[in-house]
Amino acid sequence: MPPVTSPLTRIRFRRAVTLMLMTLVIPGSAQLVAGRKEIGRIAIRIWLSLIITLVFVMLIGLVAHSFVFWLLTNGFMLGLIRFALMGMAVGWAYLFVDAWRLGDPLALHRQQRLAMVGINGVLCFSVVGSLLFVSHVVGVQKDFIATMFGSTKVTSAHDGRYNVLLLGGDSGSDRWGLRPDSLTVASIDEDTGKTILFGLPRNMTNFPFAKGSIMHEQFPKGYNCGAACELNSLATWAADHKPLFKGVANPGVEATQEAVEGITGLKINYYAMINLQGFRNLVTAVGGLTLNVREPIPIGRIGDITGYVKPGIRKLNGFETLWYARSRAAADDYSRMARQKCVMNAMLQQLSPQTVILHFEKIAKATTGLISTNLPASELDHFAELALKARGQAVRTVSFVPPIINTGHPDIGKIKGMVTSALKDKPATKGTSTKKTKGFTRGTATTTGASKGNIHTGYNANDSSDLTDAC
Repeated sequence: MPPVTSPLTRIRFRRAVTLMLMTLVIPGSAQLVAGRKEIGRIAIRIWLSLIITLVFVMLIGLVAHSFVFWLLTNGFMLGLIRFALMGMAVGWAYLFVDAWRLGDPLALHRQQRLAMVGINGVLCFSVVGSLLFVSHVVGVQKDFIATMFGSTKVTSAHDGRYNVLLLGGDSGSDRWGLRPDSLTVASIDEDTGKTILFGLPRNMTNFPFAKGSIMHEQFPKGYNCGAACELNSLATWAADHKPLFKGVANPGVEATQEAVEGITGLKINYYAMINLQGFRNLVTAVGGLTLNVREPIPIGRIGDITGYVKPGIRKLNGFETLWYARSRAAADDYSRMARQKCVMNAMLQQLSPQTVILHFEKIAKATTGLISTNLPASELDHFAELALKARGQAVRTVSFVPPIINTGHPDIGKIKGMVTSALKDKPATKGTSTKKTKGFTRGTATTTGASKGNIHTGYNANDSSDLTDAC
């Protein structure tokens, strides 16, 4: 027969539960009303200070995004936040246990004592566990930033723009380092974040290097040794001639950067390099990308097709997105370049700061060792703000590919003229495009390799004033 509870016992039980709930809502309030008041006052002051600080940071963040980005990327501040969270976890746990003690569990019936233990345990482990988990994520972010963005060399914008070399490709046992199959310069306005993507074909030959560079000294008349001297072979060449690159951390990237500067006339500020597995992992970590797949895209190499990326406007996982960007089994290099621009635009438009923060631990685990860059951690807040400004704006693309440019014997003067013209053009209106391609009409264009256009008339995404519209 269950024990009979008196009205006094029921009142004591409700009081005990109330003290624990008070601790959940306002840490220290239970001590203030039923325990050591000095501990309660200290806890409440700390709690109010944290609330005021959080509100203050949020208000500043509404008018100055750069402050929030700085807070989330500064190593010292991240360390401070991590230890603050750990301290809160320990302190809050103590207050929960003390609130349970103040409830005088020995004066209650056995079932009520068990209920108190259960309630206190759930509240304590939920709050403390959450704080420790957030502390762990902050620690992961701090370590990831310190490892990934270890460079300390800061460069200023050139003529009002930051030029970032984006490289993507394979690495394997039969290759030296990473041989880029995707080479793009993202030219970003230092004030507005307005971005132009300049695409360079991997198979370009007979091109010059930036004057005064290491590669220019070796090839003063240009990289003109035939088919073996393609743009994406520079990583292999540099690896075979490492003594020439004394003091250079990544000779392959340095040689490629010197070529890109010689071809385009742009001065490169930073680079970011990712291999295929890293790209696949990154897309998986953020939950996939929504892309317009215009026709089935083969998965696998020529002669070894294992499946297809199905057509439609679909959210692709990391594996599917990789093959959407990589496949050329049923197309050519320039169709693939067009699809790669569409992937870049999707990442810019779809990966919000909230998405990155919520998936940061997954991103860090997925890309560690698979992405490298010389962007310093001190510049992360500035580039994060520029990326936020760029979202929703029309991204322009200019690619140095047929039919405009002969990749075997490129007209470097014409390429530099294309760069200059693109940088001087007024911003395009979102959702419209001024490109008119002979042979088809935008919106009803024929496709090759799932990209609008063909090698003879050009691919829309390779030359567009609004990449979203072209994709």
